[in-house]
Amino acid sequence: MRKVLCVEPVIFVYTFASSLTSPLVQQFIYRRLWEDEYNSTFVSPGSNATYCEQNKSSPAYVKQKEVQEKASVFNMQLDLTGAVPSLIVAFVIVANGDYQGRKRSLVLPSMGALIADICLTVISYFSLSLSVLFAVAFISGLFGSMATFLGGGFAFIADVCHDEKQKTTRIAVVDLIFGVVSGLAGLSSGYFLRGIGFTWTFVTASLLHVVNIIYIIFFLEDTVGISEFQRQAPVSCKELLRETFSGVYMLFKTAPYKKRILIIVLLFTFMTYLFTMVGGSSLFTLYELDEPLCWNEVYIGYGAAAFTSVSLTSFLGVYLFSKCLKDIYIVFIGIFSYIGGMVMAAFAKTTLLMFLVRVPSLLCFMPIPVLRSMLSKVVLTGEQGAVFACIACLEVVTGTISLSVFNILYAATVAWFSGFSFLLSAGLCLIPLTVLCWLLCTSWNGEDLALLAPEEVSSIESVDS
Repeated sequence: MRKVLCVEPVIFVYTFASSLTSPLVQQFIYRRLWEDEYNSTFVSPGSNATYCEQNKSSPAYVKQKEVQEKASVFNMQLDLTGAVPSLIVAFVIVANGDYQGRKRSLVLPSMGALIADICLTVISYFSLSLSVLFAVAFISGLFGSMATFLGGGFAFIADVCHDEKQKTTRIAVVDLIFGVVSGLAGLSSGYFLRGIGFTWTFVTASLLHVVNIIYIIFFLEDTVGISEFQRQAPVSCKELLRETFSGVYMLFKTAPYKKRILIIVLLFTFMTYLFTMVGGSSLFTLYELDEPLCWNEVYIGYGAAAFTSVSLTSFLGVYLFSKCLKDIYIVFIGIFSYIGGMVMAAFAKTTLLMFLVRVPSLLCFMPIPVLRSMLSKVVLTGEQGAVFACIACLEVVTGTISLSVFNILYAATVAWFSGFSFLLSAGLCLIPLTVLCWLLCTSWNGEDLALLAPEEVSSIESVDS
């Protein structure tokens, strides 16, 4: 059977299935906590808004805020439970992809997502305790979760791209797929929930993961050749860890000083921007469920789908700006776009205004693929797995800390100003902006590292070595 090197369908299906269940899990938790608090069934009529109390003097309003706080803290604890094992697995599996292939970075998270969706089906159908979700999150983390999948997927793309401009564009295409499919899945989730309920939606996601696993195993060709000796010789856990850490260690140890500094600075910029973006955007569902918006599941789906346009315009921005601007300036534009959207979201009190938040945010996704591409261009072909393993681990650590911090902050401030977290997210963008300004203003031997072209980096490596 002839295999293909097309990983985009895998990313499409995995993202759709994961994004279909992600908002449903938050709503499932919110409804169950609501029922426990009120000792009654959650009411969601077919009008423009869910049932929520807007009279601040009403006792129901106080209970509603308590549900918001509990849901926020519960989500934070759930994220922490799955983050620790996924951090270790992502680091080991993605880094070793340079020697043992990329496919395991794709198939393991898909299997973990399948197990998680099956468990969610059982929890929903039999109305099991919400505490079971912690076991589900931990098991899913043991299979690597989203960080391992994306790390392996981007390393796969970097392997098959030999032209640097093609690498930037194709990495941006993957982020476009991720954003567009997430929006479509978010839009579908509301109709799935209203049409077939939680249980059968989780069943649908499980079937999608089954299809993905079959494609990865039987139809996808690996980009890394594995020798017959490697196939026959079993690798001990100790040797595996030694190979993993030595690869990442050598990435920084043997690199020239200029290259090492550039990698560290770019990773820090990636981490700080991801912290602000993940933390701020993760609160949208809870913010929209609360007064005065009081959105129902369909409107929440519309809100998630609005990010489809943001992903599309961000991709178009990367594609067009890369023809006339250096990568670092594209990152600047994207960060300012995010700041505008978050400031507007903090004061959005009507449905129309909340949808219009996406207008200033049209280019906010650009920094992520561009920073990934910049890091990939700096390192050698045999170091792609190591650098994407670092990125994957930073995504897990940063995402987990960000979700925890912003959920706790939202729980503490929702009673007096629910938009405070969005303003903080915008303000924290000053950190990556400051680092980028430093890169622009600082040079080594008269050469600005932030503006180096890939061929210039190669020439510096050859001279220093």
